[in-house]
Amino acid sequence: MGRSRYLRATHPGPAGGLDPEAPEALLECLVGVSERIARPAVLVAMDDIGAIAVSRVAPMLTDRFRIPHQPDDLPARVADKAELARLCARWDVPHPETVVPESGTEAARAAWTLGLPLVAKWSRPWLLPAGSGLRSTTLVDTSAGARELYERSAEAGSRLLLQRFLPAGPDTDWFFHGAFGRGGRPLLAGSGRKELAWPVRAGLTAVGRWLADPAVEESGLRLAERLGYQGILDLDFRRDERGAFRLVDFNPRPGAQFRLFADDAGLDVVQAMYLDLTGQRVPEPAGGPGRVFVAENYALLAAVRGRALPRRPGGTPAAPPSGGAGTAPGSARPGPVRAPEAGERGRVEAAWFAADDPAPFLAMLCAFLGRGLGKGARVLRGVPAQGRRGARAVRAPRQRGGGRGEGLAAAGPGAGPGGPRQAPPGAVAPPGAPGAPVGPDELVTR
Repeated sequence: MGRSRYLRATHPGPAGGLDPEAPEALLECLVGVSERIARPAVLVAMDDIGAIAVSRVAPMLTDRFRIPHQPDDLPARVADKAELARLCARWDVPHPETVVPESGTEAARAAWTLGLPLVAKWSRPWLLPAGSGLRSTTLVDTSAGARELYERSAEAGSRLLLQRFLPAGPDTDWFFHGAFGRGGRPLLAGSGRKELAWPVRAGLTAVGRWLADPAVEESGLRLAERLGYQGILDLDFRRDERGAFRLVDFNPRPGAQFRLFADDAGLDVVQAMYLDLTGQRVPEPAGGPGRVFVAENYALLAAVRGRALPRRPGGTPAAPPSGGAGTAPGSARPGPVRAPEAGERGRVEAAWFAADDPAPFLAMLCAFLGRGLGKGARVLRGVPAQGRRGARAVRAPRQRGGGRGEGLAAAGPGAGPGGPRQAPPGAVAPPGAPGAPVGPDELVTR
């Protein structure tokens, strides 16, 4: 994206990267950026770590940047998996059944209570030490595995959460994007369905469609209003076997597919936020549902990897057979996928290609092909392909018996809508897929 013709300049980030627990380096860096820009600019954090760090230095930057007002360390609170579970229980937002164990014995017991496999998450994944081998989200298929993870809590730096596994399938993965003014006032918001993901059924959006769903939109708007949220948010939902949408992740920043949610005039959540923060009127959104977002490189990989899946009418893959990847044996399957109505079929928004700005697409293509050639050369030399272990970490095992990223974007007055189409895919960690057996929905805390 650094090759985009719409990008005026880039600025180096803090030496050593972002550390939300010690944001002084970021503050010094942003002061320097502000002095080089020499006028107020809108500051948008593009990943969770950036959003948390920016919110902690924002009070010292009010004269230099226009930043959404986020009181009480709000980005860190909603990005904290344990706090999110508590908020969902408090405000009756459906969420996977979650246990926060207080001992290894409780963790092992929860594994059998929730059912296997289950999803293990670290409450504050940005605190995970580099090189520890710990992942923010892991599928656990034994009670011993749950106990072993709990015993590493001190090393992880935050609490362990155990959630019931929600099997992936057609029409199960949805998301909500919104831009909000003060007090949770919606400027632009919409819900969409993830139709292809990379890694398959467990990763970021490769193909998504803007589809209005009242349950998803009501949950997103209710959360923003009750939090008094100001800024951009990206929520991930998964439909369970009974048809309920459950919130599995809250990202206090734009999602990689935010350009899906652009109305007929081209207004998206980032532009809406820009207008609001600079005191300009945000137009009423006009149209939009039916648009399709395609991340070309990931869509190709997802289509090739999922080529063996049968297709339902409308082009959506059918659920894999019972016991296959992403499906817990014996779990109920979701109902038929709703095909978009004729009026909902909108134009395609490419993540990378733009006729008026082809350089980012060409750069992505060169990098994509280069990585493919590199992996092929390793295979020919007998070196195992990198990343294979990570793919297994999010694949559903058979059921038994009973880093640090950084991303900031600063836009000065006059910034146009033709900028980069997508947040850096490399900075987006594939979200974990929670949920599975049945049981009362409750948050267990001590």
